[in-house]
Amino acid sequence: MAAVAAQAIVTFARLVTAVRGVWHGAGLSGVQRVYFANHASHGDFILIWTVLPKRLRRRTRPVAGADYWLKTRARAFVGRDVFNAVLIERDPERRLEDPVQQMAQALDERSSLILFPEGTRNTGDEPLLPFRTGLYHLARARPGIELVPVWIANLNRVMPKGEFLPVPLICTVTFGAPIHVGEAEEKDAFLARARDALLALAPNGRRP
Repeated sequence: MAAVAAQAIVTFARLVTAVRGVWHGAGLSGVQRVYFANHASHGDFILIWTVLPKRLRRRTRPVAGADYWLKTRARAFVGRDVFNAVLIERDPERRLEDPVQQMAQALDERSSLILFPEGTRNTGDEPLLPFRTGLYHLARARPGIELVPVWIANLNRVMPKGEFLPVPLICTVTFGAPIHVGEAEEKDAFLARARDALLALAPNGRRP
């Protein structure tokens, strides 16, 4: 049932968005990666997942908020069974596991990850919200993993906030060149560099 649902979601995403993957420097390979992307919609990771070849899609797991994806049985089925998401408890007071350790464990199991370093959806006018520190700590914990910036364009116009029906528009998912954390690179410098690498993929510096 999960496999059927996954194919249905991918097919629907392609029909509504005609999504196209653009590869600038990353290349389509089986190398284990952390894809870090801008975040404007709950459907962001679905588009990244959709443009990946099936052989990569099967072992690429989104990192998502447990509070959202476990809220109902239907969401839990999609998050856990269909996408095999790494579900993070965002409330520190309710957290039983360290989020960085959860992600590192998934990498140790040979999965790739889809991560949104803004931490929440960006509904404002700025191209990106400030990055949270998880990407840096994960890069430090597993320095050999490629970190690939990914810019998702147009999806927030396909499903505007508060709307129930999608508006068919062409979306693009642009993959940039991989980066790694420097051996002596400090947190703020790395996060600024990662943010710049992501912004460089935005069409004309505009919002997604």
